[in-house]
Amino acid sequence: MISFEHVSKRYPNGREALTDLSFDIHDGEMAFLTGRSGAGKSTVLKLIALLERPTRGQVLVNGDNTAKLPLRRVPLFRRGLGVVFQDHRLLMDRPVFDNVALPLIVADTSFREIEKRVRAALDQVGLLGKERVAPLELSVGEQQRVGIARAIVSKPPLLVADEPTGNLDATLAAEVMGLFRRFNEVGVTVVVATHDLHLVRESGLREIVLDDGRSQTPPMPPMQALR
Repeated sequence: MISFEHVSKRYPNGREALTDLSFDIHDGEMAFLTGRSGAGKSTVLKLIALLERPTRGQVLVNGDNTAKLPLRRVPLFRRGLGVVFQDHRLLMDRPVFDNVALPLIVADTSFREIEKRVRAALDQVGLLGKERVAPLELSVGEQQRVGIARAIVSKPPLLVADEPTGNLDATLAAEVMGLFRRFNEVGVTVVVATHDLHLVRESGLREIVLDDGRSQTPPMPPMQALR
């Protein structure tokens, strides 16, 4: 599903965010990216989502070499993945329904199908019935759930999340992580960048540790290795 092969990323300001980074995440796997602030976690997710392209090396996502993907194919590529942001990035002047429906509207989906999928996505995150509520009327945890519903409404095979529990207390963080586990159990490949090592170690899933843009990955836990 995802393969980084000797990937380096240098930004225009000269900062080297990643250096000769290699790892694989298999189809249907759930894995965590960890490391201190500035270690390169967000850059990895941006490369996976084709928000950035590598300076050297290659990033393969579902068979596509992102460095060589022409611009005209980028929108189609992005429809195959869902992205969850730490700061939600919701449209505060639009109701929950419109926020979740956005990827489907962009894909020119019929209104009947949009209505069906939005309700299903909100049901999965426990927010069914709040379609017409404004995001500002929701708690921080509920806003994050709206962001997750928007990411999964297109039923993507790949879900990436950047510090999705960073603004949540321990209880809400565990609930959100539980949602990702449920998506993974039905076959969605999930990659989560997080600083919450307690949740990571508790999960028993694979951890890809980044340090100054390089991988310091510990051995795969036995349970994950047998999946």
